[in-house]
Amino acid sequence: MACDRRTLLRASAVALALAAGPAFGQDAKSPIAVIGGGNIGGTIGGLWVKAGHPVMFASRHPEDLKPLVETLGPLAKAGTVEQALAFGEAVLIAVPYKAYPELGKTYAGLLKGKVVLDAGNATKARDGELAAEAESAGIGATSAKYLPGARLVRAFNAANYRLFAQNAHRSGAKMAVPIAGDDQQALAVAAALVRDAGFDPVVVGGLDAATKFQMGSPGFQRDATGPEARKAFGVAE
Repeated sequence: MACDRRTLLRASAVALALAAGPAFGQDAKSPIAVIGGGNIGGTIGGLWVKAGHPVMFASRHPEDLKPLVETLGPLAKAGTVEQALAFGEAVLIAVPYKAYPELGKTYAGLLKGKVVLDAGNATKARDGELAAEAESAGIGATSAKYLPGARLVRAFNAANYRLFAQNAHRSGAKMAVPIAGDDQQALAVAAALVRDAGFDPVVVGGLDAATKFQMGSPGFQRDATGPEARKAFGVAE
């Protein structure tokens, strides 16, 4: 499928933003908040710690995250969601999708204006009506509805955490991580963080394009290289 003009313009804008350097903070190793210390949050957050980023992992029970942060070393901390959102210049959300409405409502002020990488997937068994809404409206639009004010980028949702753990910084062509968002600077930040975690970011399009790699789509659970993913999604190199 040939890439359209809008996708080309988006890719060019992201490339220019990346060429200009880090889009957030003055330090390429800016602090990151990871909301959720489970499989995805622990895996991706751990990769950022290893890359030199200070990371604060958060949950309702931060004391439960003590084993994780002790394993990762002094750059890793545990805190409440409020503490983590105040700490991080960028945020990874890796919690069950059913928590999104309450999360967005409770922490709206702290999420506003933040670059938020949205790794959540909606499943019918766990998330009920939210899963149906995500299927109907698209996962990107649904996340944007419940996280208003956040500079949202869909990222790290298209593969099982084991694939991320096994393929980070692998030799040869890096594993692709598709991302989608409407904010060009937020996309540039997300792309840089995907690279820091050891992968090749592939900008698929705006939030509406996140349907191309949401759970159940052909773009989900693909262990592809960057060039292979760009060809499959029909986007520019």
